[in-house]
This record gives sequence, structure tokens and C-alpha cells, in this order.
Amino acid sequence: MGTMSEIKNTTLLFVDDEESILEIADEYFRYKGYNVITANDGTVAVEVLKNNKVDLCFTDINMPEMGGVELTQHIRAHYKNIPVIVMTGFPSLDNSIKILKNGVVDFLIKPVNLEQMEFCIKRVLREHKLYVENLILTREVEDKKRIEALNRELTIKVDELNTLNKIMSGYSSIRTSAELFNSAVSMCTEILKANESGFYFYNEGMDIPYEIVLKSDENVDKFEKNLINELIIEIVKDKTPFLVKDSKNLKKDAGKIKSIIIVPLKIRGRAFGAITAVSRDISFTEKDIYYLSFLTENAAKTIENIALYENIYENLFATLSAFVAAVEVRDSYTHSHSNRVACLAVELAKNLNCTKGEINVIDVAGRLHDIGKIGIRDDILLKPDVLTKEEFEKVKEHPAIGSTIVSQLGLLNEEGIIIKHHHERFDGKGYPDGLSGENIPYLSRILTVADSFDAIASDRPYRKKLPFPKAIDIVKKNSGSQFDPDIVNELLKMSEDNILKILNSESIEKA
Repeated sequence: MGTMSEIKNTTLLFVDDEESILEIADEYFRYKGYNVITANDGTVAVEVLKNNKVDLCFTDINMPEMGGVELTQHIRAHYKNIPVIVMTGFPSLDNSIKILKNGVVDFLIKPVNLEQMEFCIKRVLREHKLYVENLILTREVEDKKRIEALNRELTIKVDELNTLNKIMSGYSSIRTSAELFNSAVSMCTEILKANESGFYFYNEGMDIPYEIVLKSDENVDKFEKNLINELIIEIVKDKTPFLVKDSKNLKKDAGKIKSIIIVPLKIRGRAFGAITAVSRDISFTEKDIYYLSFLTENAAKTIENIALYENIYENLFATLSAFVAAVEVRDSYTHSHSNRVACLAVELAKNLNCTKGEINVIDVAGRLHDIGKIGIRDDILLKPDVLTKEEFEKVKEHPAIGSTIVSQLGLLNEEGIIIKHHHERFDGKGYPDGLSGENIPYLSRILTVADSFDAIASDRPYRKKLPFPKAIDIVKKNSGSQFDPDIVNELLKMSEDNILKILNSESIEKA
């Protein structure tokens, strides 16, 4: 004890009914850097102890309401780690014995020299610190085995939580049933260290289970498949998870199978399939069946969500497609334009090595890209002459209108962004936001090329379609200004026959 940081963190409590002693002690020890609290009676000190962290207490013995003997008894009963030093001008043998029984660490006779008090404080706190450290060390030795056991248990629990979290996060980004089936089987193989995992569909109207996904580190023979099928049928009927730690316990010959788990897949209480795990070298445990049950339960919930999402998505897409069809019925010149644009955009996206997800997005965006025209009046949309400036400004609203229609439904946010920017230009002179270069979403740049090419090579209200070579020439001339050069180059790599086939040859003139 003695560094300034230790002193600043030390709180002293002085309890005495003589105000002069309290004032002197408060002033001196605050000057020395200690935190000081004073109380003129034991009852006041009790309240102080309730509301403050005290490191050491000095107390007189004889005080009006609660004396030092009662205070030391209170501290010993409620604050065993606070050392107490008693100061008195009239010590008696009886009081001395009582306070020493209450754990008082020192006894000072008044008048007390302040330097003597400071020396006493440092000594008592140093000894108390050593006492606490020794006590902690003793407890650490005594508790070492218990702590190690708790750590082992905690490690096991953390591993379990990590595994459960892995299962839940494994389903979080899944959008289709096919992804779910593959993900469930992959997680089963990884988590259970299984040699073989399968996802099967089965109900009572079927003769044998239908294998949806099967992953195995070796070829599965017909004999093993028949055994697993028989077990699945039994388990699905019982709706109860099944664990065989050692195949020797099976009444049937299990071949290479050492251990097997089968968990029925239930949705709303009805079993309609199962997930299986097979090991050829280790025995599965109750923990493994717990993990597979949790995995299967989450798979069932995800299947319900996917079914709901896919149903909503299909209904939504059908509704939006009906809007597009309504626009194309109004404008005979753009009949099937949206589908042709989608087909060409998808082909370009594939050639540009876009991901499967991006291809799906541009396919939907292509089919819906002109949905905003439903908000444009017929006298403008179907005008056979060149549009006035005011009319063209109205037409320029359709990408934003279309994006709003699609995005506000909450399921097609990416598609809404692509639709909004399919009339931007690479040089920044497009609309609605005047974006340029790579600031334009990549899929919008692809869609722009597909949309523009089909528009050039198709009949419009104000002009006839242009021949294929002329349409290609116009796209080439606008590469770098209206269009992304890389995407134009990809279009130019495609053969004329291929493009015509994609776009339905009846709408485009060959050279």
C-alpha cells in the first residue's frame, strides 16, 4: 500500500462524537490523497456503510446512540472484509476484550498522532491485502477441480450452442426448396460426421420413400437402400426419432452400417418424410439425435416459410405480369416486347458470368421493366407522331413508376432498382437520376442493351423496325455513350441466328 493510485482508491471512515477530531482527520487524510467520510455516531456510520464502499474504519468506543462496540459487531456481521481500528481515550479491559472478539485489527489510545494513524492505516491495509490475497489463493486451490469441471461443462455447452446456431444460420438465407434439401443433408453430414445422409419424402400412399437428396462417401448398394427404406416407413408411421448405436442390435443384417439415426420430418403434426444419418465406423449418441432432431425441426419450419413465400411470390409475379400484359394489349407495337427483352438480357447475363441469383433477378426485371407504362395516358403511349417535350417528360416517369409498383410490394426490391435505372445512359445523360458509368447498377446496364436493341429492331408507333445489321450498327455507335462497352461487346459476340432465335425471328427482319 502506498502508491498514489492505491491511495486515491482508498476510502476511510472516521466515526467519533468529537467534531474537532473528525475535522482534523478529514482535512489531513484528504490532503494525503485518501477519500474520507466522517460520522458522529455509530447509527450514522451504519447508513454510510450501506451507501458507500469503505476500505477501513476508525471508530471511537463511547458515543451517544451507538457506541464503538456495537458498531464493530455490526461491521463483523455484515462487512467482514472491512478492517476496523478503535480509538479511545479511556480504554477498559472489558471493552478491549469485546472489540477484539469482533475482529478489530488495532487499538489506538487518544490523543492519537496523525502520522501514527497514517502509519497504522498503511500497515493494516497492507496486511489486509495480503490476507485477502492468501484467502483467494486458498480458495483457488480448493476450487481448482470444480472450476476445471465447470470449464469443461461450459465448453461443451458453448459447442452445443455453436452447433445449434450453425443449424439455424444454415437455413437463414435459403429461398428455394432445392436449396433447403441440399443444405439440410450437408449440415447433417458435417455436424454428425456421417458417412451418408439423406432427405426422403414419404407418406402412407407410397410404396417406398422417395429419395430427394442423398450424399454418401461411397456407393450405396441396393441392400442398404432397402434396409433404410424399411426403417423410414416404420419411423414415419411412428413419428418418433430412431437411433441405433450399434447395428448388431438390429434384427436385420445391416451390412456396412455401424450406426444409424432417422428423424421424421413433421409439419403441423403430420409426418411426410425423414432425414437419415448413417455411420460406418462410429456410434451415434443421444446428442447426435438431439442435433438431427433440431435440424429436422428447423427444416420443417423453413419448408413452411418457403411454401408460403413461393406461393406469395408466384401470385405476385402473376399479378404483375398481368399488368404488363395489359400495357402490351394497349400498345400493339410492344406486344411480347417484355418477354423478348427478358430472354435477351438473361442470355447476356449468362455470357457475362452473372450468378444464378443475378440471372433470376434480371429475368424478372426484364419481364416487368415496362410495368410503369400503366401510369402513362394512352394518347401519349400510343401517339403515332414524335412526342412533344412535355409528353416525353411524362414517358420518362415510367421507370420510377414501375420501380415503385414493384418495390412497395416488399418481395422484389432488387428487381425494382434494376427497373428504375434501365433508361440511364453510360455517359450520365439518361433518366431518372442521371447516373453514369459503374454508378448504374450492373444488371440495369445489361437490361438497357437488351431493351434498346429490341426496341430498335421492332415496330414502334412512330417508325418501322430496322433490319438486323442496322440495329447492330446503332448499338455499336452508341457504345460508351448510351451503353456499357463491355456489354455491347458481349452482344456483338453473339451470332445473328442466336439473337433472332432468342427474340423470336418474326419480330425482326433478317438482312
